[in-house]
Amino acid sequence: MKRIILLAVLMAGLHTANAQKYVGGDISLLPSYEENGTKYLDKNGKSISDVITFSADNGLNAMRVRLFVEPANASPTDKGQGVRQDLDYVKALGKRIKDAGLAFLLDFHYSDSWADPVKQWTPKAWVGLSDDQLAQKIYDYTKDCLQQLVAAGATPDFIQTGNEISYGMLWGSQGSKDNRCYSGSDDNWPRFTNLLKQAGKACREVCPDAKIILHTERLAKPSILTNFYNKMKSASVDYDIIGTSYYSYYHGALSTLDSGLTTLESSFPDKKIMVVEAGYFYNWQPNISAPGVDLSATYPISEAGQQKFTKALIETLQKHENVTGLFWWWMEANEYGRTGSSQVTTDWYNAALWNDQTGKVTPAFYELQTFLGDDAHASSPNVDENAKNEWYTIDGKRVATPNHKGVYIRDRQKVVVK
Repeated sequence: MKRIILLAVLMAGLHTANAQKYVGGDISLLPSYEENGTKYLDKNGKSISDVITFSADNGLNAMRVRLFVEPANASPTDKGQGVRQDLDYVKALGKRIKDAGLAFLLDFHYSDSWADPVKQWTPKAWVGLSDDQLAQKIYDYTKDCLQQLVAAGATPDFIQTGNEISYGMLWGSQGSKDNRCYSGSDDNWPRFTNLLKQAGKACREVCPDAKIILHTERLAKPSILTNFYNKMKSASVDYDIIGTSYYSYYHGALSTLDSGLTTLESSFPDKKIMVVEAGYFYNWQPNISAPGVDLSATYPISEAGQQKFTKALIETLQKHENVTGLFWWWMEANEYGRTGSSQVTTDWYNAALWNDQTGKVTPAFYELQTFLGDDAHASSPNVDENAKNEWYTIDGKRVATPNHKGVYIRDRQKVVVK
């Protein structure tokens, strides 16, 4: 029997002038931790039965998951660092996210392993295809994945067509020097933008309500950033949201973020912006830092320092009206209590929102919800204010009655169906 719990939170200010905001994290490895006995605890040391529903109950409203084409082809090292998310895996995890009433951001890597600014290798099964064949393949693959996700009850609300694609994607087999897209050159851009158009076409056909995100990470280099999105505009690439990564130890101080966002807003005022990857350490920080940048004096490498950084990050983002999303990368990383022979070991990455040594959620987790401002405890679906006793999904679609677990809206109130 479903249990319906009415939350005593009035849905004030539905569809105000401000755009709906989303805050959450990338939880792509959560099933791996669960399978291997990781213990997740709240701030009081109480066991958390489900990280996803815990997040929903504590003010977060979105989650991100990456998808690889055939992760079985990844190297042992990459598998050991979290490459395992094939379509079946993502369907199951995506459904959990949707059932909890959270928005689902799907991150297509279009690779068998990590795709980022220095690695955009074509999946093994696609190597050797001509440019025309590759364009058809990315359309077919994207469409098939989305159709299967929809059928599984895991319809994405946001779709990244590529991950950190500042210099293009699907470059060729590993080590290839071909197909890069650089500022100051027109080489390879027509090929790249055609791939994005084909991926976007599949998204519009299968998930017409989803928003398409183009994800780059050159905040510290405004000329590269503006060149990229100007190329998209010139080629009429269809997308909705500019996605960016921001890591202080790679990109610089928060002033760099602020400046980059200002550049994007002034150059592309019609586009919303999401920070789809961000993070900061609560414990030992690897020897990676932007030249001349060490924020640890201002934001100590501790739980308190991580929270202080998160507060400052959100204050920076809230200065920018077009910024509507913030996702903490690898928020679920936690080795506490692990008993199984996990496929991955992540105790080197101490920038998650759970402490490896105690299993407790860090204060930065609770800080995240402040990004939503007045909507911290309420989403903003497109609900007719005159409609009484009618049920709506969290994204504003009317239903006769709730038929899945999750968060719904009734009479301008949030209702959790369990």
